[in-house]
Amino acid sequence: MAAQLQFRDVTLGYDRHPAVHHLDGEVATGALLAVVGPNGAGKSTLFRGLVGILKPLAGSIGLGDLNVRDIAYLPQTADIDRSFPISVYDFVGTGLWRAIGFFGGMGRSAREKIAGALAAVGLNGFENRPIGTLSGGQMQRMLFARVLLQDARLIVLDEPFNAIDAKTSSDLLAVVRHWHAEHRTVLAALHDMDLVRAHFPQTLLLARGPVAWGPTAEVLTSDNLTQARRMCEAFDDGAPACAVDDLPSRAA
Repeated sequence: MAAQLQFRDVTLGYDRHPAVHHLDGEVATGALLAVVGPNGAGKSTLFRGLVGILKPLAGSIGLGDLNVRDIAYLPQTADIDRSFPISVYDFVGTGLWRAIGFFGGMGRSAREKIAGALAAVGLNGFENRPIGTLSGGQMQRMLFARVLLQDARLIVLDEPFNAIDAKTSSDLLAVVRHWHAEHRTVLAALHDMDLVRAHFPQTLLLARGPVAWGPTAEVLTSDNLTQARRMCEAFDDGAPACAVDDLPSRAA
């Protein structure tokens, strides 16, 4: 299949200190790709670069014919301000902003879409609950509902099954499988290797740099996992900042 994403010698980091080094590769349209690696491997940094939050220090990320309206990003729940005074219904409704505009009115069609998204993730009856009252699993269901409304061609999920109960994981995995069946491109940062082996046909093993990328069974070998752990342990956070290329980097 044609490539949906192209990473061309991409280096990403903060204040010119790299967190992901020299990543090359392609993600096919409609792929279901797990991104795995030890804590500090650069998974969240890679996703921030992919969705345009972080500009590459070097190299480029090609998005083909995608634009910002075609990408849905589910951050880690720790990045959500749970104290913000907003209801579950209104939070999920923000998934329609790109379609109706920031000041667009919520007509009947929009209200039906919100209700359908809440039902799809098992949050019927939670519409008026403040988001700060939700459990971890309920919060994750809410985030998935918002992504459903975005109707995106590229879906980027950062630790979508972390610290939630087995029933919620199973329900949300069913949503991911549905996206895959619709030929949407889905990338998910994950820690549970058994879950990856069971549900994700392609895997990128990251340890500040790429260790292996391809069919999951070939990537998640004991040798590769040991190498990833050693690479992360050996990484020097105090290393000098990267030199900036003469040509400007870009995220396309």
